[in-house]
Amino acid sequence: MNISDNEFCKLRDFIYSVCGIYFHVNKKYFLDNRVSRRMAAVNCKVAGDYIDLLRSGTQGREELKRLLDEVTTNETCFFRNAAQLKAFELHLLPELIKVKEKIGCRKLRIWSAGSSSGEEAYTLAMLLLENRTTLLKEWSFDIVGTDINERILAQAREGVYSPYSVRNVPEMYRRKYFTKVADQFVLAPEIKKYVTFSNVNLYDDSKMLFLKTFDFIVCANVLIYFDNSAKCKIVQHFYNNLQPYGYFFIGQAESLHGVNDRFKPIHFPGGFVYTK
Repeated sequence: MNISDNEFCKLRDFIYSVCGIYFHVNKKYFLDNRVSRRMAAVNCKVAGDYIDLLRSGTQGREELKRLLDEVTTNETCFFRNAAQLKAFELHLLPELIKVKEKIGCRKLRIWSAGSSSGEEAYTLAMLLLENRTTLLKEWSFDIVGTDINERILAQAREGVYSPYSVRNVPEMYRRKYFTKVADQFVLAPEIKKYVTFSNVNLYDDSKMLFLKTFDFIVCANVLIYFDNSAKCKIVQHFYNNLQPYGYFFIGQAESLHGVNDRFKPIHFPGGFVYTK
């Protein structure tokens, strides 16, 4: 089913107004393909009728969730960025713990924004758990994973992964925190209990206002899906929701240049992190 240029623009603009994700004209085939699936599922023959459906009440909101499940990309794995994780565990975490102990706080909060199927959030949980008897003795910690794709969040909560997802997991972690069942890897309940997952639209001001007081925010390889205006809005939310002494990670191929000058980059071997 081919969507006209005019219909493509209407759909693109509607999706952008809802979640800030922008589809350039060179993504027309991708959007055409994904929208056509949903149109067939709801028995819509004309793109204009489908757009009207999306703009309707309760039924439209439910269909929008399903459309966003179709058009969002979810590519991730455990222990994805070795340089960032090394900096987190060996340098940033110990520094932050010193700061928090001075103010009498022994609670750590981490936000994995655009968490996809949970690999990033669970990786951080493993690293924290490994430091539970040393750096984090008598500390509590919780990790929040958020995404706009409800289908992928369900996979994250289930905690069952393919060999491809665990390909970078060190052998010690794989033996300790996974059980192999047939050709799948099932995550240990002791890791899952430290992570909660929620459906959060990063472009939604009202939702972002409630995500406060985080020590670390990780939003890796997510900003690439937004135009500059949406990036500015979303990154400002991250700035507001990060503790004064906290750290903000983005993807190594991403930059805040021209997006937000209130963050200060700190360089480490193989990468960088931002602070207020």
